[in-house]
Amino acid sequence: MHNPESDRGPHDRGPTEWQEGRHGVGPWEGEWPTDPRYDQDFLRDGDRRNVVDAYRYWSLEAIREDLDQRRHPFHVAIENFENDMNIGTVVRTANAFMAEAVHIVGRKRWNRRGAMVTDRYQHIIHHETVDDLLEWATARGVAVVAIDNTPGSVPLETAELPRDCVLLFGQEGPGVTAEAQQAAVMTCSIAQFGSTRSINAGVAAGIAMHTWIRQHADLSHAW
Repeated sequence: MHNPESDRGPHDRGPTEWQEGRHGVGPWEGEWPTDPRYDQDFLRDGDRRNVVDAYRYWSLEAIREDLDQRRHPFHVAIENFENDMNIGTVVRTANAFMAEAVHIVGRKRWNRRGAMVTDRYQHIIHHETVDDLLEWATARGVAVVAIDNTPGSVPLETAELPRDCVLLFGQEGPGVTAEAQQAAVMTCSIAQFGSTRSINAGVAAGIAMHTWIRQHADLSHAW
């Protein structure tokens, strides 16, 4: 069967997550700025990165430094994730909502394609075991909030999330380990109305992060 997509040239393809996309700016026009946050290579060649306009032409280091001044006091932790794309989705969403850091429990190597380069701007911390994560949280006085649809869980839609917290997620199926749930100040469930037992872990993380944003973020600081 003929596929009409095969007739389309590279410039006819719409921007998607896996294509280059039509974003960015060309070389700087006029006299170059003297602000040290600007990168001379970007000024000369243009900036095609997927960053907000306020960061156009800025160096990676300058962007990270500015983000560090505005990060929110919540963290995201993931344990037992088997799908690298879900890990990338969590990192990308954490960057969008300006989480302090993403904590990955278990393996240290993962395919970062799904993060869409946002891992360069987001703090990522690795823990060998869930005990290491819990010890880290206790030492810093950060409350652990598990997100899992288990008996006795509190509906996320009505829960009051702590301001300084780490939102902990497990993979679809096994979910958050019993050890982590026992250490959590609460376990929150996400209301579902369809036939499936669970939703995508990356999507669940995005829902929980946005719940924190709705309760605690200063929306006047949003782009």
